[in-house]
Amino acid sequence: MTPAASIAALLRADALRWHLLGVVAGLHLRDGWIAAGFVRNAVWDHLHDRAPRAPDGDVDVIYHDPDDATAERDRDLERQLAQLAPGIDWSVKNQARMHLRNGDAPYRSSVHAMVNWPETATAIAARRIDGEVCEIAAPLQVDDLLGLVLCPGPDFREDKRAIFEQRVASKRWLERWPQLVVRDA
Repeated sequence: MTPAASIAALLRADALRWHLLGVVAGLHLRDGWIAAGFVRNAVWDHLHDRAPRAPDGDVDVIYHDPDDATAERDRDLERQLAQLAPGIDWSVKNQARMHLRNGDAPYRSSVHAMVNWPETATAIAARRIDGEVCEIAAPLQVDDLLGLVLCPGPDFREDKRAIFEQRVASKRWLERWPQLVVRDA
């Protein structure tokens, strides 16, 4: 089984995460995924021999639709998701406009946007296809995620290094998952 297939199997075995992936799939978003901590935390919990648990914090839904890149569309989608799956803190962001916030060149897709994220282990996403298939996108690979390594993404190794360090400290990842190791690239 490939590393991506093992992550997909882990998500499929988690009833709540599998359900939430189906809820997002039902919106039929262009290039839509659930990303970041939704996948990362499930993997880290599994590697720390913890049972599956509800996502803590927000559930990051990303998509790439240059035809309607308004923040209002994101808020509308968050309201729809809150009705479909109450009790989940949904955060929806169209990656077709996120380059403006981040000071980057325009992103060509959701996966291209993830290349610019602060940590390699966070640059991962999942989606359900045809109801039964779990597709994994990991443009910065899954080695760090599966190896319990916190490493800054390419854009956060020098000029934006302080942002990476602040995230590691504020999110208390090293306390929550004590087997994690911080490494440079």
